[in-house]
Order: sequence, then C-alpha cells, then structure tokens
Amino acid sequence: MKIEELINKHYNQLNETDFHILKYILNNKSECHKLGINSLAEKCNVSRSSILRLAQKLGFSGYSEFRVFLKWQEQEGNNSDKSQAEILSNDILETLKYIKTKDFSEMCKLIHRAQRIFIYGTGTAQLDCAFELQRMFLAVQKYLYVIQAQTELEMVIKDMTPDDLVIIISFSGDTPAIFPAVQSLVAKGIPFISVTNLKNNRLARMTPYNLYANSSSNELSDGTKLNTFASFFIISEMLFSHYVDYLKQLQNDAKNGEQL
Repeated sequence: MKIEELINKHYNQLNETDFHILKYILNNKSECHKLGINSLAEKCNVSRSSILRLAQKLGFSGYSEFRVFLKWQEQEGNNSDKSQAEILSNDILETLKYIKTKDFSEMCKLIHRAQRIFIYGTGTAQLDCAFELQRMFLAVQKYLYVIQAQTELEMVIKDMTPDDLVIIISFSGDTPAIFPAVQSLVAKGIPFISVTNLKNNRLARMTPYNLYANSSSNELSDGTKLNTFASFFIISEMLFSHYVDYLKQLQNDAKNGEQL
C-alpha cells in the first residue's frame, strides 16, 4: 500500500496539521525516510508529538515503523532504474542491516519454552522457507510441524494451547484469508512470530514478535512483476543461528553456576 492510499484510507481522521506534514513528505519522499522524528518536525515547523500522532493515525505503531515504510516506498520507486541483480543485492544488504539492529532474545525464549512449534507459509515460496526452517532446527532437537494448508491451520489451532508457538511466513502480511485463524491465535493467547516483508502490515501489528525481510518488486517490459525472496531465507536462518547462540549461552550459564 502506497502512502497516498494510506492518506485516503484515514482521510477523515486527519487534521490541518497532519495535511501540512504530509504535503512536505509527499514533496520530499527521497529525503524524509532519512530524517529522525526531531529533524522532520523541525522541517515541518511542528512539534515532535504531531509527527508521532500522524504516524499512529496512519496505522503505524510509531515513527520508526512509519520511517521504515517511507524507506521501503522510496526503494520500490527507484527499482525501475536498477537491474534485477542490483535489486536482489540491495534487498539482501538491507535485510542484513536490519538483522544487526534486531534483538532475537525474546523469540529464542519462546522457541526454547514451547511444547510444540508449528510453522505455516502462505504460499509456495513461503512453504519452501518453512521446510528449510524445519530442517535446520532438527540439528538442535527442535521439531517443527509444517502446516501446508489454511484449512489445516484452522483445524490445528483448535488443539493449540498458550504453551505452543506458531511461526507464520507471509510475503505481504496482508493476506485476508489467514486473519480468521490469526484472530483465533490471539483470542486463545497463543504466541506467534510473523515473518513478513519490510513494510507496515496487519499480521505484524497483531503480535509483538516480528521479523522482517526486505523484498522489492521489479516490473519487466511485458508487465510481469518479479519479487525477490532470498531475504526470507536469510532472516529464517538468522533466527536459527541466534537460537543456537542462545543454547550456547544457557550451557555457559549452567557451567558457571556449577563452578560457584
């Protein structure tokens, strides 16, 4: 969804100050995603809280998430001038930058404590990613159950408890068909990790446990759209790698405790 669509969607909630800020953003798209909240407030001659309120009115948790969205929009807009190889390389680099700032500790705790772990992918490539995660976690005696169809997900949720964990891999994070099942997870208090594209999306907003993969689209001369996907495999393997490190830390802590 483009920022113009978000403005239309939330138009009735916006006031004169909001439209003033949005006018600056729309006229300076290439600059705004690089600005911190204080810098943008200064450029627009408004308060910091005005920027934050606008971001929240547009459906973002805060300015940081809004800024990521603006960056993603700018990257998508520039892709027509890049080769497919350049787009893929950039997506991988951006995902690696994101990983360096991400704290995986809470998700590692969830994985470690879960009695059962289920993983669901919303499409063919997402399922390939799910099976790869399942394969990797075998090495640490964590057995992930891959759910291959939406109807299976709905059936299995009936038997799930808050001691279980679900990992959902969705390219857009906005696939309408999955939300009845996701709402059931929320209602039952079953934790889940979302793995989605690096953009504002409904699935990520429904859980505090989010992972993002940078994925861009490029349009060929015949109108065919290509989406990169390698970053989803990278973010998945990084989740596994952090879990391996988490286990090592637990072992070291246990040894140090014995020596005291």
